[in-house]
Amino acid sequence: MYLSIGEKAKECGVSVATLRRWDKRGLLKPDIITAGGHRRYKKINCSGIKRQVVAYARVSSYDQKADSEKQKDVLSAHNPDLLLSDIGSGINFNKPGFKKLIQLLLTGQIQKLIITYPDRLLRFGFSLIEKLCQHFGTEITLLNLKKEQSFEETLAQDLITIITVFSSKLYGKRSHQNKNKQAIII
Repeated sequence: MYLSIGEKAKECGVSVATLRRWDKRGLLKPDIITAGGHRRYKKINCSGIKRQVVAYARVSSYDQKADSEKQKDVLSAHNPDLLLSDIGSGINFNKPGFKKLIQLLLTGQIQKLIITYPDRLLRFGFSLIEKLCQHFGTEITLLNLKKEQSFEETLAQDLITIITVFSSKLYGKRSHQNKNKQAIII
């Protein structure tokens, strides 16, 4: 007996769109394609697709290396298949570990994502990642839940984060310009 793409998606715990992507990439090909172009799959488990348990740790600066190690130790206790980590701002999307995480997520390769706190993944946009995880059948495990902050506390923390990031960019730019001036003088 063959399953429709919707039935197979349910069996694998992923979306129909993920199965179509896997077909395009050769990860899980349908067993039959009907005359009408519909994909049909055998009723077997999805063990051919290795979905990983991925843990992610992030700190904002090198000064927080001890916190980074502590996060990694806590996450490692949950036996992830892959532990990704970054040092960088929570509003910088161009970190190597974060980019790898997104690539794995968008290809349906993550079964479970483990993080310590939502803001360790992203300072802004965690709800977007939640939606992506939901779409791709990825479970999110938060190990530590902070007490609920009031709207004012959250707003103040967000403003401090934004000011810190932009002032760091400004001072970094000035520092770079001063180094260039010194190099020209010498």
